[in-house]
Amino acid sequence: MTNKVLVIEDQLELANLVKLHLTDIDCRVKLEFDGLAGLAEAEKNKYDLIILDLMLPGENGLEICRRLRARADYTRILMLTSRACELERVLGQEMGADDYVTKPLSVPELLARVKAILRRVKAITTESSKPKTLVEAGVMIIDSDRRSVTLNSRPVELTAKEFELLLHLAQNPGRVYTREQLLDFVWGYNHVGYQHTVNSHINRLRSKIEDDPANPIYVPTVWGVGYKFSEGLENGPRQLPVA
Repeated sequence: MTNKVLVIEDQLELANLVKLHLTDIDCRVKLEFDGLAGLAEAEKNKYDLIILDLMLPGENGLEICRRLRARADYTRILMLTSRACELERVLGQEMGADDYVTKPLSVPELLARVKAILRRVKAITTESSKPKTLVEAGVMIIDSDRRSVTLNSRPVELTAKEFELLLHLAQNPGRVYTREQLLDFVWGYNHVGYQHTVNSHINRLRSKIEDDPANPIYVPTVWGVGYKFSEGLENGPRQLPVA
């Protein structure tokens, strides 16, 4: 199945290079070179993936990402960032970007991350025909359909990857996952040296869902192995069919 990809990048040569290589992996690519035009295109038409540069004329990538994430329709976003600016990457992920690639681009890395994201899109599309579920654990409720989390009926704001990490762990309570397994399940790739990505996301997730992040109840560390979602919490965890 051909995947639809929107590339919002103001550097003409780079945009055409990305389009060339994405076409080789069976993607139908639309190019936009201005932030406002790219946002309008993203809001008007449905895409499997948006590749979004941060520095754009008209509207910057962070604001585009924020506005797209404010919509109910969820589209995967891969950000292009400066190699030198870690703050850009952090802000992009806080705004809800699913992944990022640094400039100057490595084409093999770009294609690997695009393929990983599109595998996730395909998996979610396949699962969409299954009964919708809530995961309930103590005072926490995770709604996989609405991609929402509440604690004591109060909403918890999570980034895309934080939500997917929590959902995957909570749907498999008690099972211990290594960092490499979580990279593969949630990010869709397992590259040596990227395990710190899991650690940083787990730490941010704990800061949002745990009363005492240093002594986590929901997502404890299994020393020497990885992480798990706790079993035996009051009222759960369990999956409940959504009416």
